[in-house]
Amino acid sequence: MTAADTELQPRRKGLSRRQKRSLSRGAQYLVFVAAVIAFAVGADWGRLRNQFAQWDIARQMFPDVITLALKNTVLYTLSGFVVGLALGMVIALMRLSSVGPYRWLAGVYIEIFRGLPALLIFIFIGVAVPLAFPGTEIIGGTYGKVALALGLVAAAYMAETIRAGIQAVPKGQLEAARSLGFSPARAMVSIVIPQAFRIILPPLTNELVLLFKDSSLVLFLGVTLEERELSKYGRDLASTTANSTPILVAGLCYLLVTIPLGFVVRRMEAKAQEAVR
Repeated sequence: MTAADTELQPRRKGLSRRQKRSLSRGAQYLVFVAAVIAFAVGADWGRLRNQFAQWDIARQMFPDVITLALKNTVLYTLSGFVVGLALGMVIALMRLSSVGPYRWLAGVYIEIFRGLPALLIFIFIGVAVPLAFPGTEIIGGTYGKVALALGLVAAAYMAETIRAGIQAVPKGQLEAARSLGFSPARAMVSIVIPQAFRIILPPLTNELVLLFKDSSLVLFLGVTLEERELSKYGRDLASTTANSTPILVAGLCYLLVTIPLGFVVRRMEAKAQEAVR
C-alpha cells in the first residue's frame, strides 16, 4: 500500500464533545443510582424507624413544638435580623465614608465578626458582658441577648452586602440627585439606598435563612422552658424519651420555614436576572 492509498483511507474519528458530555452525564447518573440503591439495601430501616419515627412521641410534641419552639425561633431570628440590618447599614456607610477612621473601624469590625464563630459571640454575650458590667441587664432579657448576638454576627455580612449594593448603583444617579439640589445625605437615603436594596434583597433573604439556623445557639445563653427554641426543645424531649424522634420533628419544622424562604430567594434572583436582560 502506497502513501497515496493511505491518505485516501477515511480517518478514524473519536467521540464528539457532545457525546463525551452525554457519556459523562450518564456515568454520573449511574453512580448516583447505585449509591441510592446501596443505601436503601444496606440501611437497617427497622432500627431507624424505632429511633427516629415513633409517631406516638411525635404527636405528643404538638402543639407546643409550633406554638412555643417554632414561635421562639422565629422571634429570635427576626429580632437578630432587624438588629443586624440596622447595624450593618451603619457599618456599610462607614465603610464608604471619606473619613479614614470610620473606614478603618468598619473594616476591623467586619474582619473580626466575620472571622469569629457565632458560638463564641453567644458565649461572649452570655458570660463576658455580665462580668464586665456587673448588675446591668440587656433590654429584653433572653430575647434581647439573642437579638444582640445574632445581630452582631449578621451585621458583618450584611454590611459588605449593603456596601456592594450601594456601589452597584450607577454614580449618575447620585450626580443627578445632587444637580437637583439634594444634599449628599438626602441623595443617599432617598435615591441610592432604595435602589441598592432592590439589588441586595436576595442575599439579605439568604442571610435570614442562615440566622434562622444560627438561632439554635441560644441554648448557650441558658434559657427557661418557655424560652426554648426548636433545637433546645427537640434535644430536651429526646433526652426525656430516650428517642431521637423529637430531633427529627424539630428538623422538619426548620424546613417548614427554610424551604419557602429558599423558594422566595430563587424567585427574586430570577426576576433580577430578567430585569438585567
